[in-house]
Amino acid sequence: MASHQDFVDYVAEQLREAGTIRSRKMFGEYGLYCDGVFFAVICGDQFFVKVTPAGEEAFPHLPKAPPYEGARDYIWVEDVDDRDTMTALTRLTCLALQAQPKKRRK
Repeated sequence: MASHQDFVDYVAEQLREAGTIRSRKMFGEYGLYCDGVFFAVICGDQFFVKVTPAGEEAFPHLPKAPPYEGARDYIWVEDVDDRDTMTALTRLTCLALQAQPKKRRK
């Protein structure tokens, strides 16, 4: 099931304190960027954040699941009404992703 734009807009609004949130449509679903860093996807109107050691350590209670068939596990944020958790997880994840060495394209 493809995600709905109103759900994507709601998630972006919930994350407004984490940084500049931008969404990009990808194959009927959406990728999310915070301050230019790709950190999450919305698939089937569900919010999934990339797994980082910092995110796992800070939020061990959040489940992990693949957002689509064949994908790696992401942290699944079921309660998109919990702005504080979403914001904190987004900040931690983006800081960790920014600190990783850049992958070179071949």
